[in-house]
Amino acid sequence: MKRRKTRQIQVGAVAIGGDAPISIQSMTNTDTRDVAATVAQIKRLEEAGCDIVRCAVPDREGVEALPRILEGIKIPLIADIHFDYRLALGAIAAGVQGLRLNPGNIGGQERVQKVVQAAAARDIPIRIGVNGGSLEKELLEKYGHPTPEALVESAMGHVGILENLHYNMIKISLKSSSIPLMLAAYRLLAEKTDYPLHLGVTEAGTLKKGSIKSAVGIGALLAEGIGDTIRVSLTGDPVEEIFVAREILRTLDLRKEGIEFISCPTCGRTQIDLIAIAEQVEESLKGMHVPFPITVAVMGCVVNGPGEAREADFGIAGGKGAGLLFKKGEVIKKLPEDQLVQALIAEIRHFCQEGHR
Repeated sequence: MKRRKTRQIQVGAVAIGGDAPISIQSMTNTDTRDVAATVAQIKRLEEAGCDIVRCAVPDREGVEALPRILEGIKIPLIADIHFDYRLALGAIAAGVQGLRLNPGNIGGQERVQKVVQAAAARDIPIRIGVNGGSLEKELLEKYGHPTPEALVESAMGHVGILENLHYNMIKISLKSSSIPLMLAAYRLLAEKTDYPLHLGVTEAGTLKKGSIKSAVGIGALLAEGIGDTIRVSLTGDPVEEIFVAREILRTLDLRKEGIEFISCPTCGRTQIDLIAIAEQVEESLKGMHVPFPITVAVMGCVVNGPGEAREADFGIAGGKGAGLLFKKGEVIKKLPEDQLVQALIAEIRHFCQEGHR
């Protein structure tokens, strides 16, 4: 697919836009003032494959926690700021690699200018984030309700404030819980500007429903070449967001590394408990962050099973209460049903530890 051409910005060591890989972001749900809990969660996000993390900075205490958080993590940290420009200045001084704020709601021109000057001096980009649920009153009066045009007008208004101060290290997000609204807004924005775009479906929901909504919304835009960085917003453990985001990118061939997991839907020919086996394998694979691509197949019967499993790097093909374990197209073991998962995961772990392709 052909990606939309955009400017490129840097969030710490991570390039966004241009020809840079699409990055995965998440946000902590710990109290930022609790340094130990926040660092622990970010480390889990790092291990899962998160590229950039954001945390809320609600007050001065949150600002004071930032240097200690930064000391304990490896990936870039973005400070989420609302209303108080002094928190933005404090976050910049603390060493964050990015800001998420809307310049129109942190005070007058003089305050915005102070933040922009401080950000520019340290090459810190700013993400403008517009949400359908928090549009400016005058835009709601103008359009009657959140529309694509209203979201884009809001975003470009904030962009204009920064551009008037000769600042252009900008990325933009237009989020909504409505997929049709989100899609239309991003498409319209993509026609009007070449700033990199951060994709997401806000308030998407819990793991199952939110994953579906995010895959549809984010995936549709990525398939059109729109989007430079993504965040899957789920109600729950943010580490789950990384797994879903990685799968969206891998499904569209926008990321190659990691484990592609294939399993058949089962049918009347299946003679092993394939559903339970597939769930156990998927759960065991979740925590593996593999820097190269491998495919794992769990198949239930003799019709398609051996062929699919043989084409994968690792696979199981089920029989009657037993199954064949494949590695790189070759049968390496025939095992009872209750030993298949353990043997498959052991082979995969050994392969990944050795770093083979």
